[in-house]
Amino acid sequence: MTQHDHTHLRPWRTIERRVSRKIRVGTVEVGGDAPITVQSMTNTLTSDAGATIDQIRQLEEAGADIVRVSCPDEDSTAAFATIAKAAKVPLVADIHFHYRRGIEAAKAGAACLRINPGNIGSPDRVREVIQAAKDHGCSIRIGVNAGSLERELLERYGEPCPQAMVESALSHARILQDHDFHEFKISVKASDVFMTVAAYQMLAEAIDCPLHLGVTEAGALRTGTVKSAIGMGSLLWAGIGDTIRVSLAADPVEEIKVGFDILKSLGLRHRGVNIIACPSCARQGFNVIKTVEALEERLAHISTPMSLSIIGCVVNGPGEALMTDLGFTGGGKGSGMIYMAGKPDHKMDNEHMVDHIVELVEARAAELAAAESASRAAAE
Repeated sequence: MTQHDHTHLRPWRTIERRVSRKIRVGTVEVGGDAPITVQSMTNTLTSDAGATIDQIRQLEEAGADIVRVSCPDEDSTAAFATIAKAAKVPLVADIHFHYRRGIEAAKAGAACLRINPGNIGSPDRVREVIQAAKDHGCSIRIGVNAGSLERELLERYGEPCPQAMVESALSHARILQDHDFHEFKISVKASDVFMTVAAYQMLAEAIDCPLHLGVTEAGALRTGTVKSAIGMGSLLWAGIGDTIRVSLAADPVEEIKVGFDILKSLGLRHRGVNIIACPSCARQGFNVIKTVEALEERLAHISTPMSLSIIGCVVNGPGEALMTDLGFTGGGKGSGMIYMAGKPDHKMDNEHMVDHIVELVEARAAELAAAESASRAAAE
């Protein structure tokens, strides 16, 4: 039995997701019972359609469900039409202040507009953007950030705080609701983990729309990953969150990888090979660190959900292998045991184990993919 087969025996692994209504971002469902989606944002000049398309392609290959593209000027929205046609995933147009950019992006093929209705001008301008979203089938994300709250809220509360962020979000939501527009999701992000979590907890109780999670400006790859995992992980564990973006000062592809790792750790999404590895110690029968590094690199192309245990000795190795699809446990003189579906299967020497494990994983992934295709065909 694999790790996933045991889930029903462990009620403490169950996450009861917050009940939210479902919206669509292009072809992707967000909220309700839809899988929690992972997204990132391009950092190329949007006016450079070729460079932006190339980066979107990299994000798609990494598993991105949705990609956000900044539209700060007319040149960007002009290029957006070409970019949207080339993209395989829905695109969110990031609009901040100019209402015309929102209208242009909706016409150009945006699946969603990221705006704050209260920041784009007069009621007439807001109405025009909402009408454009309706006409072109766009959803809207209300994006509230602690660093750009309305002046009146800052004056009233004295500083950015969860209450001010939620009040801002709900006031923007009322604008959309007053125009009979309900295809929206909300984010309330801060760089402070405590503020972020508290704001989302409050918002989750105040409204039933889907929530886009993120710890904004989290930092560089390592520190940003830690902050995001703490903030978003605690919310997701509590059932809060319908789509996520890990905000890193790093290659956007890393945001997708970290996002899926967070979801995999909580059993909320399963994509690619989940490697369970010991931290290594003097008992290790092979170099665990280098082995795991090599396997992560060589198995990055596998999208089929699988679990793989790489354990340096027999103290914990057999027990971990029991819970994984494939496993390798060291401890012999220059060799270790390969486990298949939790059971010892055959020995393999340390020198060739990486190549062998890669072959086994690729073969197993092909089997699972074929079985899934056959199941879909039978269902149709």
